[in-house]
Amino acid sequence: MEDTLLTDWSRAQFAMTALYHWLFVPLTLGLSFIMAIMETIYVKTGNVIWKEITKFWMTLFAINFAIGLATGIIMEFEFGTNWSNYSWIVGDIFGAPLAIEGIMAFFMESTFFAVMFFGWDKVSKKMHLLSTWLVAIGSNLSALWILVANGWMQHPIGMEFNLDTARFEMVSFFDVLFNPNAYSKFLHTVGSGYVMGALFVVGISAWYLLKNKDVVKAKKSMVVGATFGLITSIFLIFTGDEAAHQVALTQPSKLAAMEGLYDGHKRAGIVAIGQLNHNKEIGDDQEEFFWSIEIPRALSLLGFHDMNAFVPGINNLVYGDMDHHNIEPAIKKIEKGKIAIAALKAYKKAKKDGDKAGAQKALEEFRAHEKYFGYGYLKDPKDIIPPVALTFYSFHIMVGLGTWFLALFFFLLYFSMVGKLDKQKMLLRAALFSIPLGYIAGEMGWIVAEVGRQPWAIFEMLPVGMATSQVSTTAVQTTFWLFAITFTGLLIAEIRIMTTQIKKGMEEH
Repeated sequence: MEDTLLTDWSRAQFAMTALYHWLFVPLTLGLSFIMAIMETIYVKTGNVIWKEITKFWMTLFAINFAIGLATGIIMEFEFGTNWSNYSWIVGDIFGAPLAIEGIMAFFMESTFFAVMFFGWDKVSKKMHLLSTWLVAIGSNLSALWILVANGWMQHPIGMEFNLDTARFEMVSFFDVLFNPNAYSKFLHTVGSGYVMGALFVVGISAWYLLKNKDVVKAKKSMVVGATFGLITSIFLIFTGDEAAHQVALTQPSKLAAMEGLYDGHKRAGIVAIGQLNHNKEIGDDQEEFFWSIEIPRALSLLGFHDMNAFVPGINNLVYGDMDHHNIEPAIKKIEKGKIAIAALKAYKKAKKDGDKAGAQKALEEFRAHEKYFGYGYLKDPKDIIPPVALTFYSFHIMVGLGTWFLALFFFLLYFSMVGKLDKQKMLLRAALFSIPLGYIAGEMGWIVAEVGRQPWAIFEMLPVGMATSQVSTTAVQTTFWLFAITFTGLLIAEIRIMTTQIKKGMEEH
C-alpha cells in the first residue's frame, strides 16, 4: 500500500509541475516568432510604430519567460528527487538530449534574450533583429531536445538493456534523435505553442479594440497574430494527423482510449462527440457510449491511412486476438515478462558465483523475452489500458477547441482585410475569451500524451511504479503542497504583472 501511495503522490507532483510549466511554455514558443516577424517588418519598413508594437509584446514575453523558468528547473530536479530509479535505468539515454538542450539551446536562448531585451539602443537594427530570431529559434530548439527525450519515452528505440548494470544504454543516438514519434510529437507540440501565441496576440488586440485604445497598433498586431494563427492552425492539423498515425503504430492502447474503442474492427469511425458509458468495464457486454455521433471510417484513415484498416480495441489488447489479427493477450506478455525478470536474477546470481555457462544460458533466456520485461511487473492484464474517460474527453476537447481556433483566426483575418473588424464586437469578445481556451487545449494535449502512456514511464519497458525514488510518502506530499502554493503564486504574479502592462497600453516600452 505504501509503494502505491508513494507512486501516486510522485506522479501527482510531477503532473502538477508539468501542467503548470505548460502554462508558460506555449506562449514562449509562439510569441517569440510573432515578435520576430513584427520586428522584421519594422526593420524592412522603418516604421517606428512596428518598433513600439514589438517592444510591447516583448515586455509581455519577458514576463512569461522569466516566471516560466522556475517550473522548468524544478521539473528537471524532480527526476532525481522523485524518480531516481527512472533516472538510473534510462539516464544514459534520457539525459543526453536534456544535456544538449541545456548546453546548446537554452544557453543560446538566454544569451540572446539579454541582447534582444536590453540592446535596442546598443546594437544595430540588424543585430537586434538577429538576436530576436535566435531567441525564437533557441526556444524551439529547447522544445526539440525535450521532446526527443519524451518521444523516446513514448517509443523507446536505439538502446539495449545491460544486464550487468541493470540500465538501458544508448546504441544509436540518431535512432533516438530521428525517432518518428519524437519528430511528430515535436512538430505538433510546437504547433500548439504557435497557436497559443497567436491567440494571446489576437485576444489582447481585441481587448484594445473593444476599449477603443491604441487602435492602429492593435489592428496591426491583429493582422500579424491572425495570419500567423491561421497558418499554424492548418499546420497543426497536418502534424496532428501524423502524431495520431504514430500513436496507432506504436501505442494502440492510447489510441483505443482516445476513442473509447473497446471492440476493434475494420473501417472504424471517429467519435466526433459523445458521452462515455461510465459503467462500462473491460470485457463486459455494455455499450461504450450513452450516445455518440461518429464519422464513418475516419479512425482507420487517421490511424493507418487506410479506410479499411483494422483498429484494435481495448478488449483485443487485453484478451488478445491471435487468430485474426495476431494480437497477443496481455496475460501472456506478463508471463513472459516474469520469465525475463527471473532470467535477470539468474544471470546476476550466476555471474556472482562465477558460473559462466549458467550466466550465458540466463542471458539467452532474457534476450528471448526482453521486449516483455516491463510487463513482468504488472499484476493485472487490465493495467495495460490507460484511464479511458480522462484520455477520451481530453482528446476530444483538444480537437474541438483546435477546430474553433481555426475558424476564429479565419474570420478575424477576413474582417481585418475588409476593414470591418471594429464592428464585429461579438467576434472580438470571442477572441478575448479564447485566450484561456488556448491554454485548456494545450493542457488537454499533454494529458492525452502522458496519461495515455500509462501505466508506463517508458512505454512497455518500465512501469511507473518501478520508476520512483525510495523516499517517504510524507516528503512527497509536503513538497507537493509547497510546489502547489509556489506555482499558484507565480501564476497569479504573472497574470497581475501582465494585466498591469496591458492596461498601460502599447506606448513605447
